[in-house]
Amino acid sequence: MIARLTRSRLHYGWIIAAITFLALLTSAGMRSTPGVLMVPLEREFGWNTATVSLAVSINLVLYGLSGPFAAALMERFSIRRVMIAALLLIALAASLTTIMKAAWQLDLLWGIMVGLATGSLASVLAAIVANRWFVQRRGLVMGLLTASNATGQLVFLPLLASLAVTMGWRAAAWVTAGAALLIAPLVALLMRERPGDIGLRPYGADPDSKEVAQTTANPLTAALQGLTRGLRSRDFWLLAGSFFICGATTNGLIGTHLIPASMDHGIPEVTAASMLALIGVFDLIGTTISGWLSDRLDNRWLLCWYYGLRGLSLLLLPYALGSTYLTLAVFIVFYGLDWVATVPPTTRLTADIFGKRNVGIVFGWIFAAHQLGAATASFGAGVLRTVLGNYQVSFLSAGILCLVASGMVIRIGRGSRDAELLAREPYSWECYCWQASQDCYGVEHHHQSWRTACTRFCCALIQRKAAYWQRQ
Repeated sequence: MIARLTRSRLHYGWIIAAITFLALLTSAGMRSTPGVLMVPLEREFGWNTATVSLAVSINLVLYGLSGPFAAALMERFSIRRVMIAALLLIALAASLTTIMKAAWQLDLLWGIMVGLATGSLASVLAAIVANRWFVQRRGLVMGLLTASNATGQLVFLPLLASLAVTMGWRAAAWVTAGAALLIAPLVALLMRERPGDIGLRPYGADPDSKEVAQTTANPLTAALQGLTRGLRSRDFWLLAGSFFICGATTNGLIGTHLIPASMDHGIPEVTAASMLALIGVFDLIGTTISGWLSDRLDNRWLLCWYYGLRGLSLLLLPYALGSTYLTLAVFIVFYGLDWVATVPPTTRLTADIFGKRNVGIVFGWIFAAHQLGAATASFGAGVLRTVLGNYQVSFLSAGILCLVASGMVIRIGRGSRDAELLAREPYSWECYCWQASQDCYGVEHHHQSWRTACTRFCCALIQRKAAYWQRQ
C-alpha cells in the first residue's frame, strides 16, 4: 500500500499530514470534554467548580510539560510509536473515568494520564511533521494541523454535550475512548518517520538538500539541552511569555469555563457547547489563513494583531453574555478567528530563530509555557467563580493580558542575537548571513551608501564566523 501511495502524483507528505490531523483532532476532542462534563460532575458528585478545575489544571500543565519530552522521544525512537502509545493511553484513561468515585481519581485519570497522552499529540507533533515533510507550504501545513483543534471542537463538542444531557456523561467518555481506538490502527499502518524512509524528499525541497539525520541522544538530555538553549535567548522569553498568555486566554479560560459561564446567564448547556463549537468553525478558517499568511508576512505583526483582537473580544465578553445573541455572535466571530491562529506564526518564528533541527524540542518548551498559562487560568477562574460567584474579573483580566502580549511580540528579534547564535547547531552560511545583516541593521536608515553598507555587512560576517571558530 505504501509503495502504491508513494508512486502517486500526491506527495506522501500530504498523507502524513492527514493522519496527523486525525490524531490531533481526536486529542482535541478529548481536551474539549472537561467543559462539557464540568456541570454534570458537580451535580453527581457534589464537587465545586474549583475541585473540577484542579483536575483540568493538572491536565493542562502536563499537556504542556510533556511536549518537549515527547518531541525528544519522537526524535530518538519514532513518531509512530509515540502516537500509538498516546492514543491507547487516552482510550484507557477515558474508559476508567466512567467508574471513578472520588476527586483524586479524576485528578489521576483526567489530570495525569490524559494530560500526558494529549501532550504527546499536541502542537509539537504538528511542528515536527511540518518541518520534516515540508519545505514549501510549511506554514500552510502548520496552520491546517493547528486547525485540528478547532475541528475537534466542531466534531466532538455538540455530540458530547448532547450525549451528556440525554445519556449521561459516561456515554461521552466512552465515545472519546472509542475514537482514540479507531485512529490507532490507521497510525500504525500509514505513518512514516521521514521522507527518506520511503525514498522521497520533503515536499518542495531542493534536490541537492540533505535530510537531517535521526538523533541518537538520550531523550531526557535532549529535552533539557533544548531548554538550556532557549533560556539563553531573549526571544525565547518573549515567545514563551506571550504564549503563556495565549494559553491562559484560550484553553485555560474559554475552553474550560465558557460553558459554565454561559449557563450562569441562563444559556442551556447544549446551546453553550454549540457556541464553543461555532468558535471552532471560525478558528478553522482563521488558523488556516494564519498558516498561509505566516509564509508571506512578518510573523511578529501577525501575532500583534491576533493578540490585540483577542484582547478586545475578551473585554466584550462579560457584556455579551448578559446581552443579546447578536452581541455573542460578534464575540464568537472575532474570538474564533484567532483562537489558535497564534500557533503558525509562533512556530515559524521558533524555527527561524533556533533552526529546524531544534524546533521540535524548543517549541515544546514554549508550548509548555502555553499550557502553564492555561492551567493557571483554568484553576484561577474556577477559584474566582467559587469566591465571587461570576467570571467577570477573569474575562476582563484576560483581555488586558492579551493587549500586553500584543506589545511583547513586536520586540521579538529586536535585541541581542548572541543567544540565538549559540543555540544554532550546526551553523549554516544562511544563519551567518542573516545574523550579520542584523548586526549592521539600519545602515540604510542612516543614509549611508550601499558601498558602506556592504563593507559593514562583510565585516560583520567575518566577525561572526571568527567568533564561532573561537568557541570550537
